Amino acid sequence: MTPGWDILDAIYMVVITIFGVGYGEVQPLDSPELKVFTIFVIVGGTSSAIFAVGGFIQMVTEGEIQKALGERKKYREIEQLKGHTIICGFGRIGQPLAKNLTKAGKPFVIVDLEQSRIDLAQAENYLVVQGNATEEHVLLAAGIERAKVLTTVLPDDALNVFITLTARTLNRELEIIARGEVMATESKLIQAGANRVVLPADIGALRIAHLITQPSATELLDEDVERSTLSYHLSHVGLDLTDLKLEADSPMVGQTVSQVEKQSQGALLVVAVKTVTGNVSVEELKSHIMKAGETLVVVGHEGEIPAAAASFITGKEVMYRGVRKKVGQIG
Repeated sequence: MTPGWDILDAIYMVVITIFGVGYGEVQPLDSPELKVFTIFVIVGGTSSAIFAVGGFIQMVTEGEIQKALGERKKYREIEQLKGHTIICGFGRIGQPLAKNLTKAGKPFVIVDLEQSRIDLAQAENYLVVQGNATEEHVLLAAGIERAKVLTTVLPDDALNVFITLTARTLNRELEIIARGEVMATESKLIQAGANRVVLPADIGALRIAHLITQPSATELLDEDVERSTLSYHLSHVGLDLTDLKLEADSPMVGQTVSQVEKQSQGALLVVAVKTVTGNVSVEELKSHIMKAGETLVVVGHEGEIPAAAASFITGKEVMYRGVRKKVGQIG
């Protein structure tokens, strides 16, 4: 650059050259060196400007593009599902429900309206549809026409009723399991099309009652998630699962589990023995010699367990569901 060009003139020339404004030079370019330098300024400056602007645009749009691609991939996965479960509501009940279905290997889609819960579900790599589950297009996006089960577990009974109505309209063969906060809602949910209604408050109360009256049986069920519904299914076929605590004067003391089962003539089936130090292993169960203070977890026909157990207990009494009764008092 020739002497006599001040800094402002030089910057001005660079700017109008790069951006192609096209004004005349403030100083004459009368040497080959200046012309070559100007060519390099034009090429380098234009390339830099394009790169900078392109990088900025990419930074702004890349997130949106990735988001759009992710959304499309998610909906393709949902479109391929068949016989899946739709969970409406990813809150206090929806979150553990999703974890249990994941453990069981059951496919599901979560529907929720709030962004914070959607973000939480996506962080777990769950398939999600954001929207109001009372709207048909949201349930259709979740694949309700191909779904096997829909669970609506929102804390609002009115919304659960409305979701049930909408879901039943879209899929007549769908099994709908609905949450109810109050007992009066149960009949409304069934009328709306729910196959089953779950009342968390009642389940919690029953659970506490079992911990009080049948602690050993409850602990046994807690050891395995798959066993948690065992008592429920047994009751449907007329069987009962309960505790029998051995007193010091019980004839059962000193006998093996297999001997007790044989003497009961099939009325009692011992599924576990809880000792003072823990549970007896399955391998040692039948040969275990029972001691005073131990608790048997037994299965038998409803109403017959006390009578069958009484034949082994002095005084014809049995500790049944946490209460000591004579056989004649059982009812």
